[in-house]
Amino acid sequence: HPTQVLCDSLTMLEHAGRPLSEVSYAYVGDARFNMGRSLLVNGALVGADVRVIAPRELWPAEDVVAEARRVARSTGAQVTLTESVADGVAGVDFVHTDIWVSMGEPKEVWDERVAMLGDYQVNATLMAAAGPRARFMHCLPAYHDRNTVVGEQIYQATGMDGLEVTDEVFESEASIVFDQAENRMHTIKAL
Repeated sequence: HPTQVLCDSLTMLEHAGRPLSEVSYAYVGDARFNMGRSLLVNGALVGADVRVIAPRELWPAEDVVAEARRVARSTGAQVTLTESVADGVAGVDFVHTDIWVSMGEPKEVWDERVAMLGDYQVNATLMAAAGPRARFMHCLPAYHDRNTVVGEQIYQATGMDGLEVTDEVFESEASIVFDQAENRMHTIKAL
């Protein structure tokens, strides 16, 4: 998702109103794959305060983390990986997440992922820990309610009517996911 972080960067610039080197953002959830890795490296490249918040076994591969830290030394970025949600999101400008099961993964991993990531759901408590100025971002699609086939299946299997993000956060004033989605169109055309 290197192209996804182009629109993420544009969206953060628009909403922060200052250079990315003065922005802090957190990625919360399964960080081993596309979005976790790309947001980590992007933060290092632009000199941001970038934080990955996930269970240790769901952190990006060590070679990706090492590269982000290497780049951060030359850009002044701050790279943090933590399992602590409250510490990780404290004071960030933006909270990012993504679905808990990536494309191509078998359906059988849902139960395991829900058990591992339940404490990492972006909900009102997490956003309050981030602070009143924090904005919510998601590359979409999101499982925030029961209005999709998968959303209903998840509810039937887990009793959760939102997974990686609650509908309360997704539909809140803090959510800038549709600005982000629009910027996906603009940045990919520019590229």
